[in-house]
Amino acid sequence: MAATGRKHMVKDFNHFITCYLCRGYLIKPTTVTECLHTFCKSCIVQHFEESNDCPKCGIQVHETNPLEMLRLDNTLEEIIFKLVPGLREKEEQQELEFWKKNQPRENGQDLYEYLCERLSQTTTENVRCQRLGLPDVGGGGGDEDDDGSNEDYHRSDPQIAICLDCLRNTGQSGESTVTDLMKRFIRCSSRVTVGTIKKFLSLKLKLPSSYELDVLCNGEIMGRDHTLEFIYMTRWRLHGENTYPMVLEYRPRIDFG
Repeated sequence: MAATGRKHMVKDFNHFITCYLCRGYLIKPTTVTECLHTFCKSCIVQHFEESNDCPKCGIQVHETNPLEMLRLDNTLEEIIFKLVPGLREKEEQQELEFWKKNQPRENGQDLYEYLCERLSQTTTENVRCQRLGLPDVGGGGGDEDDDGSNEDYHRSDPQIAICLDCLRNTGQSGESTVTDLMKRFIRCSSRVTVGTIKKFLSLKLKLPSSYELDVLCNGEIMGRDHTLEFIYMTRWRLHGENTYPMVLEYRPRIDFG
């Protein structure tokens, strides 16, 4: 006998796929590892600017840096995009329009368009970095990959240029291990996180896997899940920095414990 499946409406699942803070569908769903409550990434990051407690259950997430206790839930994100038709396309279009509107202008030219125009062939090393999920080194051009492929996995994202400076005279042990990069300027997706930047630095500086770095903007330590887009809009631009590219500093991690 054939089984008759019960049909469900999207609204039947709204309780599981909406954000407690904004009441909209979860965008870049991010889970607090201490209590496993999930929110939109932008919502929970903004909340933690004012409080260290989970907005839903009130538990203290972390005494000093609750952003370290956040983890993106990519599986849930894909489920939501499948449940809600057109949501992915709508969010991507809104993000694209936001960056076109808010990117600073250089010599009267829209910087977003300027960066897109500057995308060129990547070196073999850059292709290897991209496949590891790392940003590519600035100053593209050069050899193609061994198979003749020259695919840039970040071309569909808004791009941002940053400068990575080594922070000296911190008085930390192992400071001599952390040196300047040969190429300090890189171009990568605005969606790249600080965690990915740390992986990139470890790879380029040939640091042990157990070696921890701090990444700072304007002297403030950035959380692993901070995106470059978020840092630019909330730390660099809002602090009156009009220079471009955005400057991030790195140093050996300081253990305050």
